[in-house]
Amino acid sequence: MKMLVTGATGKLGTKVVDTLLKSVPASQLAVSVRNPEKAEGLRSRGVDVRQGDFDRPETLDAAFAGIDRLLIISADGDNDTRIRQHTAAVNAAERAGVGFIAYTSIANAQESSNFLAPTHQATEEVILKTGIPYSFLRNNWYLENEISSIQGVMAGAPWVTSAGSGKVGWALQQDYAEAAAAVLAGTGHENTIYELSGKLMSQEQLASALGTVLGKEVPVQQVDDATYADIMKSAGVPEFLLPFLLNIQKGIREGTLEVESDDFEKLLGRPAAPIQDALIQIVNGITQAS
Repeated sequence: MKMLVTGATGKLGTKVVDTLLKSVPASQLAVSVRNPEKAEGLRSRGVDVRQGDFDRPETLDAAFAGIDRLLIISADGDNDTRIRQHTAAVNAAERAGVGFIAYTSIANAQESSNFLAPTHQATEEVILKTGIPYSFLRNNWYLENEISSIQGVMAGAPWVTSAGSGKVGWALQQDYAEAAAAVLAGTGHENTIYELSGKLMSQEQLASALGTVLGKEVPVQQVDDATYADIMKSAGVPEFLLPFLLNIQKGIREGTLEVESDDFEKLLGRPAAPIQDALIQIVNGITQAS
């Protein structure tokens, strides 16, 4: 059985491949990457490195040839670009006769009003249309997405948010990666949907847990969107990223990530890492990098 991970040199992809290599022979694992030179480390470990570019569908036929089980990690970019890229990947998988597709989606994808959801709604539908057995890994939110806010707090800033009382199921990328690896390499996951979520928490609860880890009070500054944008801009966030950040806050405020589930436990035999343990890892990573 040969399995393949797309986007394997990205942050999540790297963790998925490292996890798989702990339990799967390298000879059974292939990766599809835009720039194979970035994956030389994987090639040296015996992984089959293939060139595959979602923007060049003709490269995907060779990339997916002979693959039994495929993990499509959602690409970066605006919704239209991602839908086009993901559709190209799914169509190539169908042409190649792939027997199973796992896909990293978003919480409550089909009903969600989150601004990121249209990509995932469209991709899930394209996969369903192929008739290929699938698993949708509906990832809630990476705790790593909050690194810049955590760095700000460590430097003495308050926790700034316009997300109100909206709750999020934060979890470490490592937990999401282990869940994806379990589905790709495991059995019995055909035609499944996993809502992967940590314990639901508000911004205040996350800031309080961070305060416990840092041993200091972390004040929370709840602001409106315009003020949030101004604060982010003055903190050096590029202008083009501001709408993205505002939409994240809006999505959280409107409850689009309030999806509670024990699916991590089903896949990993344990819940996602407790938030304090997860924050300790993030804080230690920031400290070591500085």
